[in-house]
Amino acid sequence: MKSICIYGAPMDLGQKRRGVDMGPSAIRYAGLQDRLAKLGYNVTDHGNISVPVLEQIEPNPLDERAYNAHAIGQICTSIHDHMLQVITDGSIGICLGGDHSIALGTVAAALDRPQKVGVLWIDAHGDFNTPETSPSGNVHGMVVAALMGKCPPALTVGNQRLRPDQIVFIGIRDLDPEEKRAMREAGVKVFTMRDIDENGMATVVSAALNALGNVDVLHVSLDMDALDPRHAPGVGTPVPGGLTYREAHLLLEMLADDGRTRTLDIVEVNPILDNNNRTARIAVELAASLFGQRIL
Repeated sequence: MKSICIYGAPMDLGQKRRGVDMGPSAIRYAGLQDRLAKLGYNVTDHGNISVPVLEQIEPNPLDERAYNAHAIGQICTSIHDHMLQVITDGSIGICLGGDHSIALGTVAAALDRPQKVGVLWIDAHGDFNTPETSPSGNVHGMVVAALMGKCPPALTVGNQRLRPDQIVFIGIRDLDPEEKRAMREAGVKVFTMRDIDENGMATVVSAALNALGNVDVLHVSLDMDALDPRHAPGVGTPVPGGLTYREAHLLLEMLADDGRTRTLDIVEVNPILDNNNRTARIAVELAASLFGQRIL
C-alpha cells in the first residue's frame, strides 16, 4: 500500500490579505485524509509545521521590498526539511497552504531528491516577480523567481536551483508587465488560458508533459486561484476567466494517468472569502483525482 504524508503550512506572510493561514484546517475539514484513504492509500497527517503569526514577527529593514522575506525563508527551510524526509522515506508528500510562498520549501525539497524532477505550476499568476519588479512586495508573487535564484539570499532554500526547462505553467492569465518580460527572457514554458481555450485541456496537458521531457517524478503546485472564481471563490487573489470545474479535474486525472506525481502543494484557500467551504471541498476533489479517483 502506498503511503501519503500530509503537512499543513498555515502561513499568510507572503501576502497582505489575511485568512489563508486557515487553509490547511479548511481542507482537512473537507475530508482530505478520508478521501485519499478510500482510494487505498495509507494516509498520515503529521499536523502543521510551526508558523508564527504576523504579529509575532519583528520587522526586518532588509525586507522592505519583499515583506517578511527572512521569516518566510526560515519557515520554508523547515518545510523543506519535513518534505525532504517524506521524499527520502519513499512516501508521497502533500503540503497544505497557506499562501504560495510555501512552495519555496516544497519545490526545493523536490529538487533536492536524486531523481530528475519536473514542476507543474497550476496558477492564475506567474509568481515570477523579484523584489525589484514586484508592484506589491508580496513574496507569494516571487516564488518561482526565488527558486531560480533570482531573489535575495533570505528567499533561497535548499541546495538546488530550479532551471527554466524544469517547470511548466498552466492556467496563467494575470501577469505584471515586468513579469511578462522576465518570463519571456527566461524561456519558461507557459500555457495561458488562451492556449487552453484554443486547444483544449487534454492537448495542453500532453504538451506540458512533453515539454518537461523524460523526468522521473513530478511536483504539482496547485494554486486554487487557477480555477475560475465561480467554482473556487475562497481565494485571496481571484481572477475571472479561469479553469472550469471539469478542466481542472481533467488536468489532474491526466496527471494521475501519467503516474509520476510524488509531491503536491494545495495553496491559497481562504475560508474567510469562501462560501460554505466550497473551495476547500473542490481542492479535496482535485487531490482525489490526482491520486486515482475515476469516474468509472
